[in-house]
Amino acid sequence: MKKNLKILSLLLCFTMVFAMLTACGKKDSENVVVMSVEGYGDITIELYPKYAPETVENFKKLVSEGFYDGTVFHRVVEGFMIQGGGYTAENTDTPKKADTIFGEFSSNGYKNNTLSHTRGVISMARTNMPNSASSQFFIMHEDSDFLDGNYAAFGKVIEGMDVVDKIATCQVTANPAMPGEISVPVKYPVITSVTFKK
Repeated sequence: MKKNLKILSLLLCFTMVFAMLTACGKKDSENVVVMSVEGYGDITIELYPKYAPETVENFKKLVSEGFYDGTVFHRVVEGFMIQGGGYTAENTDTPKKADTIFGEFSSNGYKNNTLSHTRGVISMARTNMPNSASSQFFIMHEDSDFLDGNYAAFGKVIEGMDVVDKIATCQVTANPAMPGEISVPVKYPVITSVTFKK
């Protein structure tokens, strides 16, 4: 009888541990996305809602809608960042429409975002207006902490920085929208899909 109780207790413990691990894995996967870039490879990004919850929810919503599929990295500055998520290769003059969100960074009155713009961090692009971010994002190629407090960082690359490096070193030409900047890819890196990691 005692032996049977020990076996049952052990089975119950294993079941509980397995259930907890499964639940943790599921929770983590809900905040991990895989960005596939044609001819370059996959970039796996972990999202951090504790720093920027509204930004993360907006990004996840766009991912679930397939918004990013077929968009391009349209601005690439080696040693700084790669920017994408707003234009398609067929139309780099007019951005895709997406709702704007509140800018979760300290200069906009939001003090909970202390995520620094270090290599691999993903952050929201915006205009001079603090609440103008919508779908465009940038991934840091190298540390750029001077952006801290002025842009909503919301996640980090956990696999595929070699892909970011390849994109960051693609051939670029003059950017008419940014005088003096050489940042428009000669051949746009296309994001074929962004999906939640299974």
